[in-house]
Amino acid sequence: MRRPIVIALIFLLTGCMVGPDYTRPSIDVPSAFLYEEKEARDTANTEWWKQFQDPVLDALIAEALANNRNVRIAAANIEQAAAVLTQTRSSLFPQVGYSGSATKERGSELGATPVPQGIPNPQTSYQTLASASWEIDLWGRIRRLTEAAQANLLATEEARSGVVLSLVSSVASDYIQLLGLDEQLVISKRTMAAYAESVRLFELQFKYGQVSQMNVEQARTQYETAAAAIPQIESQIAQTENALSILLGRNPGHISRGKKINELAAPAVPAGLPSDILVNRPDIRQAEQELIAANAQIGAARALYFPTISLSGAFGFASSDLSNLFKGPARVWSYAGSFTGPIFTGGAISGQVRQAEAGRKAALFNYELAIQSAFSDVENALVTRRKLVEQIRAQERLVKASSEYVRLARLQYDAGYSPYSTVLQAEQQLFPAELNYAQYRASLFTSLVNIYKAMGGGWQIVN
Repeated sequence: MRRPIVIALIFLLTGCMVGPDYTRPSIDVPSAFLYEEKEARDTANTEWWKQFQDPVLDALIAEALANNRNVRIAAANIEQAAAVLTQTRSSLFPQVGYSGSATKERGSELGATPVPQGIPNPQTSYQTLASASWEIDLWGRIRRLTEAAQANLLATEEARSGVVLSLVSSVASDYIQLLGLDEQLVISKRTMAAYAESVRLFELQFKYGQVSQMNVEQARTQYETAAAAIPQIESQIAQTENALSILLGRNPGHISRGKKINELAAPAVPAGLPSDILVNRPDIRQAEQELIAANAQIGAARALYFPTISLSGAFGFASSDLSNLFKGPARVWSYAGSFTGPIFTGGAISGQVRQAEAGRKAALFNYELAIQSAFSDVENALVTRRKLVEQIRAQERLVKASSEYVRLARLQYDAGYSPYSTVLQAEQQLFPAELNYAQYRASLFTSLVNIYKAMGGGWQIVN
């Protein structure tokens, strides 16, 4: 007799879970990246920013991870999701409680229902009870809800990983942009100083009748062009410092610098198979967990078609005399079982089921979109880096050619073979070429940051 009872009890405890079990959908992904470097190395799963070999950048990223408000918000969201999971899972276990009461009541002896003779008046009663109730999860409704809550917790953790990845990438990009702007400011001030000296010499030459007023104004035009560029660059530096301060959890202010832009070490280009993107990208892992949660909600909704079975019981003591409260004759107990189920709900349950099924479709499409976007991000980052290398080489040749052009134009002008407008034309080409060269070098380092970000960066382990 014991074996059938045990089997029946196990069936009641475990039951069966209605609704579809989750299986990862098959997604068509490319077998290789179009612009992957042949010499690339598998270094995406590291603290890649340390490859720049700038201790100041390392310290700024550590500060951002410790103090950034978005990271703290994401951590609080994880705590909230974990609490929801605990609350949802608690329904799988019996709910045990207690209660107690003490009352003293006097009834009217002259009222419509007077207290009979011989009955104590007033009356005193004391009661203590321990109660328990348990909903048997026969159809898996609570387990499906728990499955969904757990998936939501994991999705929230992946969202935090995404925030951390985005934060580190933003700090590195803004810091590199600062170094690039610093280099542009140095070029502008150096050029302005050179032009100021030209203006001074031409003013002296004009004073003694060696050059015309037009030559003086041409030189002054060059000077003012360089002078006008400096406030614009300084404004960009201040705005970038303020944006970086917010990422660090600080009030807007100055940001320390370490190495100059031309002193940074270039990190290796990370390699990765398309399958690695599915493993490393937090947004893809988050989208899959959201799909798991939506899939579980279908089972929870379908379970509403079946009856809910509950057990309840109480045990305690009741007495009119406190001194006799815990004696045997004062003992009271009760137990009961109940079940409830739907007959007609006007489409309420079927509506919940359709809602859950539609939610799963949306989650699946979002998962597919996240995967496609991930591969697009990697391809864009790889091609941007490759073309920037080509652009920098061309820009470097342009700077060298423009510098030589300026040198030869000055020689010819000093020898009297060409007008000053030739020198002016040459210098007008050199100044923006130098600024663009500094900007492109900063963009190259930023493109490396974007590659690591697109690869997912499985390195982030933050307390």
